[in-house]
Amino acid sequence: MLPEAFLTRMEQMLGGEYEAFLASYQRPETLSLRVNLLKGSSGELADKTDFLLEEIPWAEGGFYYKGDSRPGKHPYHEAGAYYIQEASAMAPASVLGACPGERVLDLCAAPGGKSTQIGAAMKGEGLLVCNEIHPARARILSQNIERMGIGNALVVSHEPAVLAQRFPGFFDRILVDAPCSGEGMFRKSEEALKEWSPERVSGCAGRQADILDQAAGMLKGGGRMVYSTCTFSAEENEKTIVSFLERHPEFEPEEEAIPSVLRQEAGDLGDGTEGRLKGSIRLWPHKLKGEGHFLACLRKAGNERISLAEEKGIPQREYSAFEEFAKQYLNLSLTGDCVRFGEQLYLLPKHAPVLKGLKVLRPGLHLGAVKKERFEPAHSLALYLKPQQAGYRYEISLEQAARYLKGETFPAEGEKGWYLITVGGYSLGWGKLSGGIMKNHYPKGIRNNG
Repeated sequence: MLPEAFLTRMEQMLGGEYEAFLASYQRPETLSLRVNLLKGSSGELADKTDFLLEEIPWAEGGFYYKGDSRPGKHPYHEAGAYYIQEASAMAPASVLGACPGERVLDLCAAPGGKSTQIGAAMKGEGLLVCNEIHPARARILSQNIERMGIGNALVVSHEPAVLAQRFPGFFDRILVDAPCSGEGMFRKSEEALKEWSPERVSGCAGRQADILDQAAGMLKGGGRMVYSTCTFSAEENEKTIVSFLERHPEFEPEEEAIPSVLRQEAGDLGDGTEGRLKGSIRLWPHKLKGEGHFLACLRKAGNERISLAEEKGIPQREYSAFEEFAKQYLNLSLTGDCVRFGEQLYLLPKHAPVLKGLKVLRPGLHLGAVKKERFEPAHSLALYLKPQQAGYRYEISLEQAARYLKGETFPAEGEKGWYLITVGGYSLGWGKLSGGIMKNHYPKGIRNNG
C-alpha cells in the first residue's frame, strides 16, 4: 500500500535498517496520552484509572495506555485531565523548554497537542500565542485550549507573514511544527497516503522555508526556535534546516538543548548520507514506540527583545458584574486586564499585544457573558478552575458525569446558585442549583448525544 517512490527513497536512506523500518508498519499501533499537569499529577490520574502503562521518557506527563481502554470516551477527557497525543509528537515541545513568564509562539498550532503541552510547562504565567491559518482548524485549537484549562493563551488565525509584521523580535521561544507531507502518518491516515507524491514533498519544503523565514524575524536575540515535522523526507527536514542556516547566519544549532534520552532513543542515523545534523534529531518508528518525528533546535544570536504596545483593559464599571460573581462564587483573585467583545468578557494574558487588526478567536481566559448587569460564567472558566477555587462545588460520580455530559439535570441539595461540577476531583462544567434541581450548563454544542 505504500507508494513505490517513497519505498525506494527510504531504502536508499536507511540502508541496513530498511527492513526493520518496514516491519514497524506491521506491529500494533502504539497509543499514548499526556497528563495535563495543570490539573493534577500523573500519580493522581493513575490512582483514579487503570489505563496508564509505562511513562514516555522524553515528555513529562507522557504515558502509553492500554489499547482497549478508550480514554477519549472517559469523562476525565472532557475535564481536560489529559490530551491524547502521539508519543514522538511530544518531543518538540519538550525540547522547546518553555518556562513560566515567557512569551512563546506556536506558529502552526492546530489541533493543539503541542500548544497545550507548552501551556502546561508555562504554568499559566506569561503569554502563549497559538496560530492556525485555517479557520476550522483554529476553532478546534481554541476548543482544546479551553478543555485543557489554559488561561494565558491567545488563539489567532493568520498567515505567518502577517504575524511577522506585528511581532518583530517579540518572542522568547517559537515552535514551528510545519505543515509537511505527513509520511509519519501513513500508518494512521489513508488521506496522508492518497495525497503523497514527490511533488508534494517538494512543495512542502518550499512552504516550510517561507514559514521559517517569517518565524526567524519574530524571535528575540538569544531566543530558541524548534522546527519539527512528522515526515521522513530529508528535503523537508535536514536540507530545509541547512538551507535556512545559510540564509540566516544569525542562527546556529543548539545541540545541548536536546536531552540525552532523545539522542539515545534516536541514534545517529540522519538523512542516510551524512549522519545526524547537529542540533537535530530523528525519532524513527523502528527504534522507539511512536510513529516518527524530526526536530531541529536553533538559537538566535544576540540578547535583544522588542517590546510592543499592550492591550488596554476595559473600564472598571464594564466588568463589575463579574466582580460581584467572583466575590460570591470564587475563592481566588483573577488579576489583570479584561477585554469585552459584545457581551463576552475575557481576561487578557499579561503582556498581551494590542489586538486591533488581528483575527482573534480566543483573547485569553473566557470569563463569561454580561447580560443586563447579570453575569453568566463561561465553560472556559469552569475548566480553568481547580475545585478548591470554587465557592460552591458539587462532586458527581462517573455514571452521573456521563449523564451530565449529555445535558441532563439532576436533583441536588444545597445553597441556591452556581456550582462547579466536578468528577474525580477534576472540574467538568457549571450547574445552577434552584428548587432542589441542578440545572445543566454544559455547552449544548459539545454535549455527548451518542
